[in-house]
Amino acid sequence: MLIRSLALIRPALMVMLLVLVSLTAHAASVSLHDAESGQELNRQLSLLEDAEHAFTLEQVREQTFTPANGKTSTGQSRSAWWLKLDIDPRGQTQPWLLVVGAVTLHDLIIYLPDDQGQYTARHSGETVSFAAGRDIEYRRPVFSLPNLKMPYTVYLRTYDPAGNSFPLRLWQIQDLEEARAQENIALGVIYGIILALLLYNLFVLLSLRDLAYFWYVMATASALIFIMSMTGHGFQYLWPETAVPWYLDRITLPSIWGFCASAFTQALLQTKRHVRWAHHLLSYACVIYVLAIALEALGQRWLCGWMIAFLSLTSIPAALIAAFIRWRQGFFPGLLYLCGYGFVLTSISVLLMRAAGIVQPGDSTAYIFPLSVAFETILFSFALAYRIQLLKQEKSLALEQANQEKSARLQLFAETQERLEKAVAERTAELETANQRLRDSEEELREIAFTDPLTQLPNRRYLLARAEEAFAHAERHGEPLAMLVIDLDNFKPINDEHGHDAGDMVLETTAVRMRQSVRHADTLARLGGDEFAILIGGSDAADKARELAERLLSTLSNPLHYNEHILRVTPSIGLAWYPAHAENFDRLYRAADKALYRVKAHGRAALAIASETSVRRPELAYLDTLKAPKDLRD
Repeated sequence: MLIRSLALIRPALMVMLLVLVSLTAHAASVSLHDAESGQELNRQLSLLEDAEHAFTLEQVREQTFTPANGKTSTGQSRSAWWLKLDIDPRGQTQPWLLVVGAVTLHDLIIYLPDDQGQYTARHSGETVSFAAGRDIEYRRPVFSLPNLKMPYTVYLRTYDPAGNSFPLRLWQIQDLEEARAQENIALGVIYGIILALLLYNLFVLLSLRDLAYFWYVMATASALIFIMSMTGHGFQYLWPETAVPWYLDRITLPSIWGFCASAFTQALLQTKRHVRWAHHLLSYACVIYVLAIALEALGQRWLCGWMIAFLSLTSIPAALIAAFIRWRQGFFPGLLYLCGYGFVLTSISVLLMRAAGIVQPGDSTAYIFPLSVAFETILFSFALAYRIQLLKQEKSLALEQANQEKSARLQLFAETQERLEKAVAERTAELETANQRLRDSEEELREIAFTDPLTQLPNRRYLLARAEEAFAHAERHGEPLAMLVIDLDNFKPINDEHGHDAGDMVLETTAVRMRQSVRHADTLARLGGDEFAILIGGSDAADKARELAERLLSTLSNPLHYNEHILRVTPSIGLAWYPAHAENFDRLYRAADKALYRVKAHGRAALAIASETSVRRPELAYLDTLKAPKDLRD
């Protein structure tokens, strides 16, 4: 009897054991609680390799996945990789977003379920346009999770022979907006530093016509574009309408930068004369970079990735050792190169190790290359100062030698002395002219940084700087501060139908009309596209803002003449003021912007105030004549 009972219990025990093994072989599910916004998901992620690229979603759902255990990269691989993420939405109170941290993946597909258990595929990565590859405008791929009540599974498929990485995070929308703002500020500072010093050294190049400066400018310019592609801002702002072309992808851009950096190293350190073995290695590296670009054009992405990774074992050590040797030979720029490009090339090594899967992507390595390039540009500005100091020392030595010769052979070299003094005076005048040009260039760069080139209005950067001062003044004196956010209705159809010249004319004319309407103390700025903002201070800021908004609704609605066409745009205006609607500039702008979009939702060509639900629409006689074609509203 006992034996028969054991025989009956044994299958049940086996089933329980298999269930326990199955549970331990799967990663834990992710709970959608508010406190988990921004959490990393790779501890809860499972992986499956598809070496033959043969699996369908139905087949994948039957396969056994391996827990990632925090792994965020599989390195350079010809296989496709499937990711599995189990989500428990029972604590969900708000919409959630899934963000893929890698911005340069070649091909990414996410499969999201609906309430019927059916899956919908969404394509992302470099094979589709920027807008098609994400649900909100963000530099990284981001997808809205379905609003389901029961636990469900999300599948992702990633394929990139140059290196698969997939750090995942879950965000609530407001938290992601704050994180995005902080990221953009940090990266904007880095871009600004690199761009400012790039322009400065470009001016020096035009003055000196030096080969080292030429390759430095080329390397810095290509590094800036490379950085923007790595951060996703290049895809977002420079080529957003199409898939990333091969000549702008993660193989070609670093190859162009590597070619220019190697040529700059040869020119600056004079390796052909002083370190010949390093010169040959760097020349070979340039050839391999060109070959990698050619192979990438032919679709050999996996091979190109390994070629670039191989260069980290040859050209990077060669450049650093050559810099050390030249420094020990008494060439001080060698030390500057060693410090500046040492950081850059070290960061490149980290990037290559990330691509190979040796180092896992994370917050500690996300910004190492942009920061190192910014640091390098600063160091080479110091190198420029050292170069000018050398010129001054040469001049001082020439004068001292001339004085010695004058004292010893005054009569014999009188004529020579006059020529020397004339040459010195000319050189001094040239240096003074060069210094003045540098000052003028700095002033011009300062003006360009705060001015919109088309309308000559202050730009967003100037508005942010002015807003900080205005808020400090308003808080100190207990005064309100109002903001109008203005968007032009019917601008895009004009741009599409009549071309960018017509659009530029509309923006320029609108800027002139707005400048004539605002007070001298108010701050008018173009935020970008057809969006403008006006910051109004003073004790009567709210009333003045209303009056100005009513005036702009009338003024900006007047017809415009372009060739034989009559163009019409109207403004949609959102208004908010401090302290009634917000306590800082960011929230003040958001409040005005929300009011603006309320106008857009209610027919446009009107004013909305942040705290009011109504939309104030002006009485414009000619609007009735346009209701049939809906020119202004559509």
